[in-house]
Amino acid sequence: MIASRRVHRVAAVAAICAVLLALGAPVGAHFLLNTDFRIVHVEHGDDGLRLFIRLPMPLLVAGRVGPARDDGAVEPAPYTINRDEAGRLMHTLDVDALRDDPQGLGRLVGDGHYIEIDGRRLAYRVEAVRAHPAKTQPRFSTLEEARAAMEGPPYPAGAAAGYIGDTVVDVALFYATDGPVDVYAFGSTLRPGIEGAGDLANMVLDYGGGEAPNIYRAVGLLEDPIVVDRSALSAAAGFIQQGMIHILGGIDHVLFVLCLTIGALGLGNLLWRVTGFTLGHTVTLIAGFHGYGPQGDWFIAVVEAAIALSIVYAGAMAVMRRPGAATFVVTALIGLLHGFGFSYVLNRILQLDSPNLWVSLLSFNIGVEIGQVLIVLAAWTAIVLLTRLSPRAARYGRIAVAVPCIAVAAWWTGERVKTVFEQALT
Repeated sequence: MIASRRVHRVAAVAAICAVLLALGAPVGAHFLLNTDFRIVHVEHGDDGLRLFIRLPMPLLVAGRVGPARDDGAVEPAPYTINRDEAGRLMHTLDVDALRDDPQGLGRLVGDGHYIEIDGRRLAYRVEAVRAHPAKTQPRFSTLEEARAAMEGPPYPAGAAAGYIGDTVVDVALFYATDGPVDVYAFGSTLRPGIEGAGDLANMVLDYGGGEAPNIYRAVGLLEDPIVVDRSALSAAAGFIQQGMIHILGGIDHVLFVLCLTIGALGLGNLLWRVTGFTLGHTVTLIAGFHGYGPQGDWFIAVVEAAIALSIVYAGAMAVMRRPGAATFVVTALIGLLHGFGFSYVLNRILQLDSPNLWVSLLSFNIGVEIGQVLIVLAAWTAIVLLTRLSPRAARYGRIAVAVPCIAVAAWWTGERVKTVFEQALT
């Protein structure tokens, strides 16, 4: 009884501490990252590199909040205004400060990014600065669009000052060099400490090889810089890597492929299953990216619920191991669902008019396939070794893996179906 009371006391103290920590969290935590991409166009000249950068404003100002004043209020971050909304501290763009000193905002961008050549970081010069409400931002997919986005006043005339999380910043920076540049690194020192920053989608489009750029892709805050070397292969490697990360980091896809593999009746059956799934998700990855499919949040919710249900099915088939189950046709149909899920990720980092679109699409899909093969090889090797040890051990091994997958996916199915109905009613 005494031990039980002690446990409850410790739990209570831990809960109180958690609440106090939450209340005392830095103001930067209140900056919302509603846009999650950073796009960089790199134009080469004989005397330097010109960068056109678009990024969400919270990356620049979160973590720069000033000290508390005598009245208890907090000094706002640069180019922001603090607002109290129902007891919650929110931040809006200070349009007057931006119009008075746009170069200052440009320096925040320049100081937070770098170009490095042979271990030496280059000095920059701010050439143009603009901010836009995210919902009305001009296009920024090509070099020509990036140049056009820099024209005009620092903030669109007549546009209302929005929340910082709904504001994007465009900056043109020039880095002088001694001559043409073949290899360089682009990185960032911005560490805003806000939720979602680690999932930031980064895309660098380098025009050193001509009009059609090489596209380099990375996720996160760029602690490790992107190395640009004008190689189409290294540019494609970034999309291959992201395809691998998506399937290996997407637990729902991993569980499905895992159950699909351990439930196969033999190597031939496994190859048919995997081939069907591959063809299915390849078709809808490309079709979904190009908009051939229902649009809207409701369809995404339906697809996610169906993906969870497919794991329940694959897990059940792994336990029962019926010869007619999970055939080529069935896995191809299930692959169609998963392909739409892959296409949503790709839509975050590419647009239909992106340069070298098909190279990027193919590279991303190759990455997905590599990740899938790794899962299949690991699971099939384990089940073969167990079978050689003892058919009974292999059977129990399948059950031990499949049942938890079924349980988790069943929970996901319920949660996602609930989301579908909620969206249908709104």
